[in-house]
Amino acid sequence: MRPELPSPCSECGDSQEVKVHLSTHFQSYTGGSGEVEATGGTVLAVLKDLDRQFPGLHFRIADEQDRLRPHINVFVGTEMDRDLGRKLSKGDEIHILAALSGG
Repeated sequence: MRPELPSPCSECGDSQEVKVHLSTHFQSYTGGSGEVEATGGTVLAVLKDLDRQFPGLHFRIADEQDRLRPHINVFVGTEMDRDLGRKLSKGDEIHILAALSGG
């Protein structure tokens, strides 16, 4: 069982608890779980909460300027969105996927 963590940042806006679905590329950070919960008013705030819970995960998804890495796709519901400032609504679910490539 994970210890209780401090609550997320107070400047993250109107926080929503959301389900976050992660592709297998990121599950080594979550102990193998493909579905986790995080809190935040924006996609970026959720990423920061995920990093609080699972250190190092944020850096795999976004760069030092808090921009999505080119090979990462984020969906809020069924809509792809690269804007980490996107406001979240109650009931939103986020899917974070790493693009596959090859020949």
